[in-house]
Amino acid sequence: MRLVIAPDSFKGSLTAVEVAQTVAAAAAREWPELECKLLPMADGGEGTVATLVSATGGVQIPVRVTGPRGGWVDTFYGVLGDGVTAALEVATVAGLPMVPLAARNPMQTTTQGLGEVMQHALSAGYRKFVVGLGGSATNDGGIGLLQALGACFNAVDGQAVPTNGWGMTQVAAVNLSGLDVRLRECEIRIAVDVDNPLCGPLGASVVFGPQKGATPAQVALLDAGMNRYANLVERELHLSLQTTPGAGAAGGLGFAFMALGAIMIPGAQLIGETVGLEAEVTEADWVLTGEGQSDAQTLHGKLPFYVARVAHRHHVPTILLSASLGKDSQALYDVFASIHAITPRPMTLEEAMAQAHELLFEAARNLIRVLKGLRSTTCGTHLVK
Repeated sequence: MRLVIAPDSFKGSLTAVEVAQTVAAAAAREWPELECKLLPMADGGEGTVATLVSATGGVQIPVRVTGPRGGWVDTFYGVLGDGVTAALEVATVAGLPMVPLAARNPMQTTTQGLGEVMQHALSAGYRKFVVGLGGSATNDGGIGLLQALGACFNAVDGQAVPTNGWGMTQVAAVNLSGLDVRLRECEIRIAVDVDNPLCGPLGASVVFGPQKGATPAQVALLDAGMNRYANLVERELHLSLQTTPGAGAAGGLGFAFMALGAIMIPGAQLIGETVGLEAEVTEADWVLTGEGQSDAQTLHGKLPFYVARVAHRHHVPTILLSASLGKDSQALYDVFASIHAITPRPMTLEEAMAQAHELLFEAARNLIRVLKGLRSTTCGTHLVK
């Protein structure tokens, strides 16, 4: 019998890799003969690189680059198991948790470090990229990224603008002719989990700016500046990108990557395709997935829903094991063979997060015991291909 374990992270407590390993350890305890295939997943946010490296047998490459507020940060990118694909994520280079709460101000944060990571990877010979855009602290429209890759942005006085949100609002001239020529050889796929346009009421600045520390006045300034900056970039490229769904991802990084010719793919789908989820599911008897909290919103494109859809195409039942079940979770029965939370008794969120590993291990043990029992009875045939 074969179980594919393909969870998202339990954000704030366990990474996707830790979740998958914990379930596999429980399976080894209760049913040593059960074959487990670990495919930790992600949707483009924090943990994307670690997940891809783990699932493909790749490696992490340490680098030192510019942080979200300037200065140096030690971070990494991944080289996947195919040996030719580099995986990057904005969350580990310019992520929101990297900026102290009191210092959060998207006028002052930059994506420059992400461009520097790309330069490292380009110089190492990589031309295929997977980039996760979730969890950014930035709203610079990607000028930091593009500047690090050779683009120039000047103010009305002809001087180079700062490569942060404030600098983006001051751009009066754009020159993309200096972009690294190696980018022309690249295939770039970006993982996004939002479909916002770049500007306007549903754009990057208005929707996500306040979460990153922007005041109402700064939101208005950023949105107006983003529109002017984008118009100049589009004029250079003879393209129209601002209204493309996902252009507003990561404070406009989606727009900047599209300007580089990147292909935008929903995060769960991109990660699933990269780790070979579908091929693994075809050989499975069960699939187990999960996330921090599952509720009715899970059915609107969250990672467990994507995993279940892939499994459903091959008539493989999917079990949902999440940290908690939220409002209207009964709707999940339409998609999953069974749904479970790891908490066995009432407890605070803090208690649950502190005990997440132990709670998950015990919940997984119980599930594996049930599956093992069903394996030997006719009442379980609906769970077996």
